[in-house]
Amino acid sequence: MKKTGLIHVYTGDGKGKTTAAVGLACRARGHNLTVCYVSFHKNPKRWGCGEESVLKKIGVVVYRFAKKHPCFDKNTKAEGIRRECLKGIKFIERIYREKKYDLLILDEINISVREGFLKESEVLDLLERKPENLELVLTGRNATGKIIKKADLVSEIRKIKHLYDLGLKGRKGIEY
Repeated sequence: MKKTGLIHVYTGDGKGKTTAAVGLACRARGHNLTVCYVSFHKNPKRWGCGEESVLKKIGVVVYRFAKKHPCFDKNTKAEGIRRECLKGIKFIERIYREKKYDLLILDEINISVREGFLKESEVLDLLERKPENLELVLTGRNATGKIIKKADLVSEIRKIKHLYDLGLKGRKGIEY
């Protein structure tokens, strides 16, 4: 039996997980597929997140949840981030019901699980209930073994060298 909507996981400690997902969004739009991009823990006002403007220009619908993370926003409380992540889960469930997208990208959702803002079981439940024809992409470091097992396609992006190893910071337009 041929599956029509697969689950992708882009994980690992290397640079390029979000970039791969954005590339897939561009390819899908190039074939007139409908695309929704939902990100977690990225604050475009603070970091720029250059992909957002391009995605919107090509017709990708973009939503952001839990824009803050305690590593970067010291006054942020974990309970508030969890509430924001749960709003994201409810929103994804609504997307499932509406069935108006061909591709749904959940950028950095693996970070939500790694940091304990979402339970692994909550994300596994989303994977289990995914509409049959929906292509679903999850990005972020440290995807759990159970999420990897549930996925149809898993790419581990492994760091060999990274600019941080050289003491360099992220560069606008390249890393963000």
